[in-house]
Amino acid sequence: MKRILTAIVLIALVIALVFFGKPWMITVCSAVVAGLAALEFRSLAAAGDSPVPLWWTLGSIALFFLATFLRPQDTIVAVAFATLVLFTWNALRSPLNRVLSETAAGLLMLVYIAYPLTLIPQIWNTVNGTALLLFLFLCVWSGDIAALYVGKNFGRSKLAPQLSPNKTWAGALASVAASVLFGMGLVLGGDWLAAHGSNFTKLHTTEPWWEFLLLAILLNVAAQFGDLLESALKRGANVKDSGTLLPGHGGILDRIDALLVAAPVLWFVLVIREFFSPGSF
Repeated sequence: MKRILTAIVLIALVIALVFFGKPWMITVCSAVVAGLAALEFRSLAAAGDSPVPLWWTLGSIALFFLATFLRPQDTIVAVAFATLVLFTWNALRSPLNRVLSETAAGLLMLVYIAYPLTLIPQIWNTVNGTALLLFLFLCVWSGDIAALYVGKNFGRSKLAPQLSPNKTWAGALASVAASVLFGMGLVLGGDWLAAHGSNFTKLHTTEPWWEFLLLAILLNVAAQFGDLLESALKRGANVKDSGTLLPGHGGILDRIDALLVAAPVLWFVLVIREFFSPGSF
């Protein structure tokens, strides 16, 4: 029951934010989620004997978001600066045989958590951004639920037992099917509303339906890889959940692991599509 109630509250908050939020609200919420997830990552890294300082964890997340949205041309400079600061700190305070691993853990935190979550407000600000973001969330959520149910009740062959013993091929295939079903339902439903004169056009998209069919499959595969990557971190730290913040779900990182890979994939698709669109050359 706790799991269901937590899921209902989170889904309602996300949908309300996507539809009715302001740009600064999307950005602030993404930054807060990134900070909470980074704290959980920090605990996993410490359990793996690669601790990341608390002050650097929160400071680097804030710096990354500020640079991305205030001076995007200097984002790489901000990452380089933060990494050099951490490298210097570790060189002066940590055992020399752990300087590299501890610095690498901090850099991975920025690439794995901060960067993907800065893309959420950027996707929201694109053409058809509301529909795209809902499409992303729906593909991730529906795929996760289908994989859990089908894998638990019908799964036999293990997908990646060394990373996640409970994941099965049956669950993975059901996950893809669910993402396609619900993702296409959103797209076709939005187009139907627009065709029948609805003023609620935020769900309407201008791209052909078959592009969304392929995109749903791509995002689902990316989401499943994201799930497996976080499982690798947890198994390395010898823990079941990344945290205890969300009743019935574990930690923040447990809920956004799939999104951390799926969001960059969606962003790269948008960038590539824009690059090859007419008039780009």
